[in-house]
Amino acid sequence: MAKQVSLTTQNRLIISGLILSTILIVAIAFFAIINIQKRLNEGYHNFGQIVSKMMAIEYFEIASQKDNTIYDDLKDYADTIVSAHSDIIFAEFKDTNGRTIYKAGDPGTPKIPNITVSSPLTFKGQNAGSVTVGLSGKIIYQISNTTRLSLMIVFAVAWIVFAFVILINTYLITRELRILHDGVHKISGGEFGYKIEEQDVSSEVKELFNSFNNMSHKLRIYEEQNIEQLTLERNKLEAILMSIANGVVVCDNSDNVVLVNNHAHNLLELEDNQMLNNKIQNYVDTSGNYCFKEKIEEFKDTPIRVMENKPLEFNIQVDKRTIKSIISPMFTRNKDYVGYIIVLIDMTKEAEIDAMKSTFISNVSHELRTPVTVLRSYIDTLYNYGNDFDYDTQKEFIGTINQEIIRLNGMVNDILDFSRMEANAQMEKSLNNVYEVVDNCINNVKTLTKEHNLTIITEKEETIPEFLFNYDGIERALTNLLSNAIKYSPENGEIKVAVRKLGENAEITVTDQGCGIAPEFHSKIFDRFYRVENNIHTVKGTGLGLHLVKTTIEKYHNGKVFVISELGKGSTFGFTLPINIHEEVFNGI
Repeated sequence: MAKQVSLTTQNRLIISGLILSTILIVAIAFFAIINIQKRLNEGYHNFGQIVSKMMAIEYFEIASQKDNTIYDDLKDYADTIVSAHSDIIFAEFKDTNGRTIYKAGDPGTPKIPNITVSSPLTFKGQNAGSVTVGLSGKIIYQISNTTRLSLMIVFAVAWIVFAFVILINTYLITRELRILHDGVHKISGGEFGYKIEEQDVSSEVKELFNSFNNMSHKLRIYEEQNIEQLTLERNKLEAILMSIANGVVVCDNSDNVVLVNNHAHNLLELEDNQMLNNKIQNYVDTSGNYCFKEKIEEFKDTPIRVMENKPLEFNIQVDKRTIKSIISPMFTRNKDYVGYIIVLIDMTKEAEIDAMKSTFISNVSHELRTPVTVLRSYIDTLYNYGNDFDYDTQKEFIGTINQEIIRLNGMVNDILDFSRMEANAQMEKSLNNVYEVVDNCINNVKTLTKEHNLTIITEKEETIPEFLFNYDGIERALTNLLSNAIKYSPENGEIKVAVRKLGENAEITVTDQGCGIAPEFHSKIFDRFYRVENNIHTVKGTGLGLHLVKTTIEKYHNGKVFVISELGKGSTFGFTLPINIHEEVFNGI
């Protein structure tokens, strides 16, 4: 399909002027040709009239001779006149009765005259007949053609000159406008300070050019004064976006990516400038899915005012990471829509915690149900059939009930401690003896060690003085480590508790001979609700014990927890406490 060319108002006026001038010139030429033709016809007719009258007079003179040679003289005269002028076709003399006296002309090639003129023949005051002259019209035809051609040439030249003058004038005007247009285009393109050097123009246009140059100069000065500040503000904005902890992707209203900050590069696993100036819909996640495509279409199909009040939120998966994406419209200060911003938040940790919470609830429910079920069955048995049992059996039942109560109490205490620490409760410190804490913890788990035929060996360096720490908190932390060691140690195994001084710190470690922990789990083993489950490690629990140890030691005592373990070679859990600490009370953060 051919491209339609639209005419400007100026072009329409020029074309209209040329059409009107052409019509006017053609009308004048036509009127002039008609008038000239009319005058030529009149003159030609007068010429024929003069010829016929002249021949009538000559006939009168010949007839007045009164001799027998009248006919011959008339014949010679008529033939002479007809042959002497190519435009006279014939000359015919007739009497009063209309009979032809003589007709001069070529009888073999009769011609139809263009004009016939008749004059009466009079002799002695009486009508003697008539003379008719036939004219071919060749002269008038040639004169008419020559006149028409001359007039057409004159008017055509006049039209061409007129059109040429209009076009030249239009070109000169549009040339000045083009120069001004080029200057405006350069200014709009940011080329401030551009100067129009053209001088061969009219005074009015020259004044306009001078005004333009003055404006361009002032814009250049303004740019020089403000570009540094604008650049600084832009760099500050980009620096802020680049340093934001969350990922930020900025897209224009054509879906082209114009900015991606560093964190977004990491979250989306992009190379440098990989997505810049590309459509955000073309991004493919690790599974090969266009994870933004449908959501961007949903965003664009939703009214802007709705998205402004409630941004679109959704999750994407990139290399085992869960990323929360929030799409918000982007406006200028004048509320003009210019694109949208995608904020990327790494929710992997939260997703894992949610999964751990679900596991925690399941484990707690299971762990609580077991002692409650045991307590209920043993108490019900003693209540209904206690008199049927001997003393030793009753003592055994009561011992089992006591162990389950201790177990239940430990789980409840873990949950309460976790809740209190999450609420940033205070943990007061006082001067205490670390060896006393270790001995008390070992005594508290003797019942459990007897059940599994385990032996606890202690190694103490008697060089640690009393220092500030929360007695109950450290006791619970060490008891948790001992309980874990007992759970995962084989029957008839050995557990070693070591207390030593390392520089300005006291170090306490618990080593077991259990199944061990693979290195990839070491960094997560102290996270809340986290549990390593495999074919060997199947002991149930809440997943809070080691997290409470970490929180107590690191958050409330400025210490450090650690684990050393290999699969099949047992584990060593420990922590260090600073000895030279002077705060009387340490508040949780």
